Amino acid sequence: WSNFEIGNLDWLRSKAYVDYFDHLDHDGGFFYEQWGDAPVHSIAAGLMLRKDELHFFNDIAYYHVPFTHCPTDEQVRLDNKCHCNPKDNFDWNGYSCTSRFFEINSMKKPEGWEKQQ
Repeated sequence: WSNFEIGNLDWLRSKAYVDYFDHLDHDGGFFYEQWGDAPVHSIAAGLMLRKDELHFFNDIAYYHVPFTHCPTDEQVRLDNKCHCNPKDNFDWNGYSCTSRFFEINSMKKPEGWEKQQ
């Protein structure tokens, strides 16, 4: 697989997370339903972490079938040598939760985000 996460292992080792994971594991969803790590981690983060404990990385490019994250700002893409097409950026599409994340956290959306809808 080509996906990755950046996170605090203390949280993944916490009693709350281990209890959550054990419950899901004993329910059989990983084996029988092939639950993936990304939705399991995302749901746990939504339930257990404060808003200020989550970070949106808009300075790196990333692709994991079928989604692309391409930094919104052209200068960031150039400075960081990102090899991505901003037209393929998933972040600002209606079915992405990125806009909602920015709204909930009272964050200003990056300049040019409207062009990537």
